[in-house]
Amino acid sequence: MAHLIRIDWPHFGIPEVPPPLSLPEARARLAALRRQARARGYAAVVVYGDREHFANLHWLTGFDPRFEEAVLVVTAKQALLLAGNECLPYTAISPLVAAGDIQAELCASLSLQSQPRGSRRIVDLLAEAVPAGARIGTVGWKYYGPTEVDDPATALEIPAFLADPLRAIAGRVENATDLMMHPSHGLRARVDAREIARLEFSNHMAAAALRRMAFAFHDGMTDFAAYEAGRVGGLPLGCHSTFATGGRAAQGLSGPTGEVIRRGVPLSFNVCHWGANICRSGWAALGAADLPEAARDYVEVFAGPYLAAMSAWCGMMQPRVAGRAVWTAMQAALPFDTFGLFLNPGHLIGMDEWLSSPIYEGSVEPLASGMAMQMDVIPGHEVYASTRMEDGYVIADKTLQADLAQHFPDVLSRCLARAGFMREVIGMEVPTCLLPLADTCGIIAPWLLDPAQVLAL
Repeated sequence: MAHLIRIDWPHFGIPEVPPPLSLPEARARLAALRRQARARGYAAVVVYGDREHFANLHWLTGFDPRFEEAVLVVTAKQALLLAGNECLPYTAISPLVAAGDIQAELCASLSLQSQPRGSRRIVDLLAEAVPAGARIGTVGWKYYGPTEVDDPATALEIPAFLADPLRAIAGRVENATDLMMHPSHGLRARVDAREIARLEFSNHMAAAALRRMAFAFHDGMTDFAAYEAGRVGGLPLGCHSTFATGGRAAQGLSGPTGEVIRRGVPLSFNVCHWGANICRSGWAALGAADLPEAARDYVEVFAGPYLAAMSAWCGMMQPRVAGRAVWTAMQAALPFDTFGLFLNPGHLIGMDEWLSSPIYEGSVEPLASGMAMQMDVIPGHEVYASTRMEDGYVIADKTLQADLAQHFPDVLSRCLARAGFMREVIGMEVPTCLLPLADTCGIIAPWLLDPAQVLAL
């Protein structure tokens, strides 16, 4: 059973700014894509990116398009990055571009409307870069299953201005996004020690802002003032920050709009940076007496069982556990009639907030060391509203932890301290292979006008 305790939210130290993507890392990633392409019989892989769908391109190059679209063409021997007017100088942020491993070239059609054109046409640039009549793969941001489309292999999600000339040039064009994003064989579905350090820094920045926000809440405060109190840092946002209360309480993706926090209403909010999404949900209240009468057993019926389920979730975050086992366990622990779970109870996270998930009904995908997992289990009820403990974790076996200890010992030390807090103070089941990335891991504060009241088992 869950009960309330009063504690200071833990603080395990401030991470150092992690190292940026290095040239050896980037070269290894590009080489891995080439190996995947060769194994599948692709003469070229064409990677599309834009402001929202940038993560695959960024993982490969360290460059993310801003304002514009960008296209990377990778063959066995060459790599060409096409960028628009404003992004072309910014491509130098890529260590591969800086080293000459990738050639960057202007394609003005990727620029914003009405800006100067005058460069070569995209069809002509592609015709030189892509082998004519060859089999090629495209990487966008999504791939499809057999229940969605007639032919998943040829269902492209990239824009028509890119897909059409590629189909005219190549012999066959296939959706190859799974090479990057599939939970079992995608190149981005596993992280190493350097990536863990980057993820921990991002989680820390988001969690620290959310903590500041939570401890500033008071009755009559606008959501604008609450967000300002978070002092959100300058890291890029992985999604628009949400703040849902008052008339927008049921609209979880709403951002601040000027709504006023009133005692006795539900409240949910998040801060999401690249690689981290820290989210909480509860009631603007000092205690159960502030809630509508029908919801006053919120802790006993809703938030407490949720904490117990999240303890079980953590316990299952171990290599070789089947994704369907996690799905089944969460459905049993949080029955739909009360908790309304609809989305996957957990997923992979990267520069994009949702990469893919090994956890779904009937999944045969096993959890594995190196998976960066988001505890994203979202309940909802018309009376109890919601509760949330959404943070980032990494499944790390002894080998990965040893690598982390060698290169980033302070990162490992903080993660182990967080796991100890979750076990010893909150009473959760946290296996030794699970590394919590944020100081908020384990924290459910049901009464958000007094967030020092925290649930424990």
